[in-house]
Amino acid sequence: MSAPKAGTLKTAGAEGSAAVSVCADDPNIPTLTKRRDFLAAARARRAPAPAFLLQARKRRDTETAPPEQIRIGYTCSKKVGNAVARNRAKRRLRAIAREVLPTHGKPGWDYVLIGRAEKTANRDYLKMKADLVHAIEQIHAPRKKP
Repeated sequence: MSAPKAGTLKTAGAEGSAAVSVCADDPNIPTLTKRRDFLAAARARRAPAPAFLLQARKRRDTETAPPEQIRIGYTCSKKVGNAVARNRAKRRLRAIAREVLPTHGKPGWDYVLIGRAEKTANRDYLKMKADLVHAIEQIHAPRKKP
């Protein structure tokens, strides 16, 4: 039996059709591919962790993605290192997201994991998973009023 392959999902909505890449290991968690989705997450909530930064936002009902779906995006800038270092960092981010998001993520939310220079590739894997759980709890905790 072979593993499911990565593909593209077409969803229709008010803005036309949008392509969303599907994670090869977990077809239930589509990957963000559109720049506007990353920019929208950047303007929303964030939770820092030692090895990454988590950005998250609740999607509006008018957006094209199904409301019960969790979506994830990954980014590592050149500050993280050369292409080999960036790809290694993204592989580690994908692995922790694959394990944590199905149980701790909330439907209707977009999450973006941003790698950090030298820390994403070198931090202990179990600590990174715990950091992601903690960051998701921070994102979904009620906001404190000033």
